[in-house]
Amino acid sequence: MSPPSPHVVLKFGGTSVASLERWQAIRAAITRHLDGGRRPIVVCSAIMGVSNLLEGLLAAATRGHHGPVLRRVAEIHERLAEQLGIDVHSLLANELGELNRLAQGVELTREPTPRLQARAMAQGELMSTRLGAAWLRTEGMDVDWVDARKLLQTCDPADAPPERRLLSATCAGPANAHVLAQLPGPAAILTQGFIAQTPDGQTALLGRGGSDTSAAYLAAAIEAQRCEIWTDVPGMFTADPRVVPGARLLKALAYNEAQEIASTGASVLHPRCIKPLKDAGIPLHIRCTSRPEIPGTIIGGDAGDRTAGVKAISARMGTVLVSMETVGMWQQVGFLADAFARFKARGLSIDLVSTSETNVTVSLDPSANSTDATTMEALLDDLRPICQPEILRGCAAVSLVGRHIRGSLHQLAPVFELFEEHRVHLVSQAANDLNLTVVVDEAQAARRVTRLH
Repeated sequence: MSPPSPHVVLKFGGTSVASLERWQAIRAAITRHLDGGRRPIVVCSAIMGVSNLLEGLLAAATRGHHGPVLRRVAEIHERLAEQLGIDVHSLLANELGELNRLAQGVELTREPTPRLQARAMAQGELMSTRLGAAWLRTEGMDVDWVDARKLLQTCDPADAPPERRLLSATCAGPANAHVLAQLPGPAAILTQGFIAQTPDGQTALLGRGGSDTSAAYLAAAIEAQRCEIWTDVPGMFTADPRVVPGARLLKALAYNEAQEIASTGASVLHPRCIKPLKDAGIPLHIRCTSRPEIPGTIIGGDAGDRTAGVKAISARMGTVLVSMETVGMWQQVGFLADAFARFKARGLSIDLVSTSETNVTVSLDPSANSTDATTMEALLDDLRPICQPEILRGCAAVSLVGRHIRGSLHQLAPVFELFEEHRVHLVSQAANDLNLTVVVDEAQAARRVTRLH
């Protein structure tokens, strides 16, 4: 008996599953791997725009206005099904029926709980992959559809806030026998990103952009040959090419460099997908669905230029600052521990930290935290006994990312002159010497990035 084919994991985002042309590109990518003796596992997002609709579905249901949202969701899938030549009503009856039942229940109870929200939003990925699998089979391809909740399980503690169902952490590890057992036969596998299962069997989400994370954990769990992220751009750039037309493609990056660029605002890749691949030593390839001939960016342990200098400039919009002011913190043992414990209790992960004798200011990344008004007001109530807290929204974290940033500070003097015209809320130099970040008003971010580049 011949040894099993090496696995590869391919992830396709919302724009990459939204038309017949893009599904033809997915079919071509699967075929290339099958012809090369590799077994592809394809992880797909919801169709572009669907997750946004589903995110607001239950909120609309509390006002009795969910009908138009449901119709819009159905229309998007009907349009794609028509292109694919698939009968959408028989294929997606269960998922559309589930959405209708959830909305009707919330209309009666007026309680769109995180548990119900996770169930509703999961339907987007389930529907896109059912349509895709059906079309691939009509094209003569041997494809198995697998529910991702059988493959990935969350590892949040039992006492985690209910909101963690919408931003859970997975815990599949290398050579996970359970995951391998769920992959039937020699066929290509089509599954979903973004969704997982809690230890008690409920649906959980991995946060917006979580399909990248799903692909990475699956690749680590099965010791894949590589993981490929297929998207609408051909890789990581020195800046966002939509903002900076002269941005250049980065052909190779080390894991840590890619992590910093993704964490500081490059939307092409979710920051949480790097660690499982780095731990397992699996290379990550970023490819463009519409331009498969471009090699893209390769991320790995031996990739990238190791010389000192800035490699990319990025901006993370929507950054939320929390300022904690009190003269009582000066030389007080344990103030930071007491303050940060309150963030932990609310399930909030701190990003940047800046301290002085009477103030500590931290930033929260909305992509990794629930920063809604209710959560933030509860945090302020928690902090008031120990300081005077204040929330500042409408900020952006502008970052210079590269190697040995501290060693390049003498060359960066002109950089700081660009910030003299406007208020700087926070400056942070990463302990790993990979980035220098300045937090400014969001309205100034694009201009600052362009001039810095």
